[in-house]
Amino acid sequence: QVQLVESGGGLVQAGDSLRLSCAASGRTFSTYNMAWFRQTPGKERDFVAAITWSGGSTKYADSVKGRFTISRDNGKNTVYLQMINLEPEDTAVYYCAAGSPTISGMEHKSRYVSWGQGTQVTVSS
Repeated sequence: QVQLVESGGGLVQAGDSLRLSCAASGRTFSTYNMAWFRQTPGKERDFVAAITWSGGSTKYADSVKGRFTISRDNGKNTVYLQMINLEPEDTAVYYCAAGSPTISGMEHKSRYVSWGQGTQVTVSS
């Protein structure tokens, strides 16, 4: 499976911006849909954003729509999550995921076969 490594997390204040990166290796990156999920202790891993293999379609959770932007650079085997106007509720471990190249069901965890180790994002009040 493709190996994924997230980076870019950190401690920020509410209203700040942060860009997460996910570097892929091991398989052909451009053949995968890519997504970001996030998880808080005691909660399920929730969908954040996804992008198709071609980059032509994106999907966002309602809670981040208008604030987060997912993008990918297939030439660099990297997917990004640009986060602006961060809120304390955005605090979580953010995970990058790679899955089958279909538009249907991009928001579901079950569609993804490879996951990164996660990067912590903490937003203080």
